This record gives sequence, structure tokens and C-alpha cells, in this order.
Amino acid sequence: MLDDLDRRILRYLQAEPDLTGADLAERCGATAATCWRRVERMQEAGVIVAREAVIDWAALGYAVEVSLRFTLDKTAPRAFDEFLAAAREVPEVLAIQTFLGRVDVRLSVIARDIGHYQRIYREHILTLPHIADIESLMHISRLKHDTVLPV
Repeated sequence: MLDDLDRRILRYLQAEPDLTGADLAERCGATAATCWRRVERMQEAGVIVAREAVIDWAALGYAVEVSLRFTLDKTAPRAFDEFLAAAREVPEVLAIQTFLGRVDVRLSVIARDIGHYQRIYREHILTLPHIADIESLMHISRLKHDTVLPV
């Protein structure tokens, strides 16, 4: 279980993942060695998975995001596995989620513009295996996108 120091460490690392060990220790009110041991322990336990750079894909010229919801033809024994393996190969797919219910899989796809999206859709999405139905939802705005957990 996490104690108060662990939660402080997590809050600071979520806000600034590139903090040095000394800066983290100073902000948490602990020694650098103590903070480092705590971070290592949380990494080993799988609480801290990675420290990563978050890139704003819109700043790189991607202006379109589409959420695609798929229902798969589940008569094929490996339909899910084959679909997911093929979807992972499409570079413009940012996220893949699976569900229980009417929708089996959701893909989040980015493109530079509508023409680029149409090419991705025709050349990559429609060629994915075992598709029974697709629903496309064009993103208009992102009202909240937060990866910080309330620890």
C-alpha cells in the first residue's frame, strides 16, 4: 500500500516526470536516497510504469482525430487476435481499446486532414480483418484529457 511519502512522490512525478532525484527529494521533504528507493520499489511493483514525453500531435500537423468503433465477425476463431495485430501495424492508430457489449474494439486514429484520413481509412482501416461493422465518430473538441491520477 502507498503511504503519504509515496503519494507525494507520485504527485510530483506526474506533474514533472523529468525531476531530478535531488529536486524530487527536496519537494517531498525526504532524502534523495529515500526517494530513490521508493521510486524503485514503485517501479518494481508496477505502480510507476514509465516516464515519458507527451507530444502534442496537433502541433506536428495532425488536425483530425476519429474514433472508430468496430463490431467484429466472431465466427473466425482468432478474429480478435488477428484484428488487433493488424490494427497495431497502422501508425496513425494512437489507441486501441476492447469492450464487452455491442462494440468489440475502439481505435483512435489521427490524420493531417480529411484527405489524409480518407487514405488511411481506405488503405488501412477497411483492410483490417474480420470487420462486421464500423461506426466512425469525428472528434470536434477535447474537453478534458488528463493522465494525472488523484493520489
